[in-house]
Amino acid sequence: MEIRMDKKNVFVIGCGRWGTFIAWYLDNIGHNVWLYGRTQSAHMKKLLTERKNEYLSLPESVQLVTDYADMTRADYIVISVGSQKLQEVVSDLAEHAIQKKAIILCMKGIEIETGRRLSQIASDTLEQSNSIAVWLGPGHVQEFYRGIPNCMVIDSSDESVKDELVRNFSSKLIRFYYGTDLIGNEIGAAAKNVIGIAAGMLEGLDLASLKGALMSRGTSEIARLIVAAGGNVGTVYGLCHLGDYEATLFSAHSHNLSFGKSIVQGTEFHELAEGYYTVKAILKLADTYGVELPICESVYQIMYEGKDPRSTLDELFNRSLKNEF
Repeated sequence: MEIRMDKKNVFVIGCGRWGTFIAWYLDNIGHNVWLYGRTQSAHMKKLLTERKNEYLSLPESVQLVTDYADMTRADYIVISVGSQKLQEVVSDLAEHAIQKKAIILCMKGIEIETGRRLSQIASDTLEQSNSIAVWLGPGHVQEFYRGIPNCMVIDSSDESVKDELVRNFSSKLIRFYYGTDLIGNEIGAAAKNVIGIAAGMLEGLDLASLKGALMSRGTSEIARLIVAAGGNVGTVYGLCHLGDYEATLFSAHSHNLSFGKSIVQGTEFHELAEGYYTVKAILKLADTYGVELPICESVYQIMYEGKDPRSTLDELFNRSLKNEF
């Protein structure tokens, strides 16, 4: 694909590790970028005083802001916050009467209370002249900043906006693919964090050799959920889910992996692990669609019901005999 980038104004909401990387990346490939964070945010305070966090340094060309004044100038608004905070953010945008913008959601999760996918939250709240897209797939800030490339996905129900974003965001560092299944991509991306926690539990119990079985059965059960929700069965094998397993189930940079490991080893972990929240929402969807998700159910039982990790995982892998396919 020939990349024909048009320089755009991009307003990034969220100054955590991923939002800050997005600002750095989009500035690096030639866009005008504003990075927004709340005045009281510890992340923003550090950026305002040092222009860096523990992962990267921001060039002076990235404008740091603590209000929405410059948002009206943006062609694109990228949102990168915790998934359970998205409703609050898009409600704020709605109050600012945002119209005719491309809204790109760069996080993975499902709303616990309603079971809504993130694109549904944005579509339900924002004026319909805006186009909603999702930016998903594997990759860690630490590796991108070192120049290690990866592949990601942009998906949207608006085909023209999707094409525009893929062309304007692609570079040698990130190759974007066109998503073709918004439902499957969003569910698959959210669910892989739950599988990541399960992988961490196995690792913490010195059962890492079972990760292969976890990957195989994990894709199988999430595929069932995607199909039941109206998505495409093949999406689970793409970049949103299986393609993100290396970064989530094996990388030392994975928060979900580290969190799962900390649970079974009784150690503290203070970073955001989206799978902790997502598993509640995933099981809500499973109940809605009548789908059995034994891995997700086991993770939930260990985290929220206090069940013993080793016996629960032993029971999971010793389920009744049946055909693999």
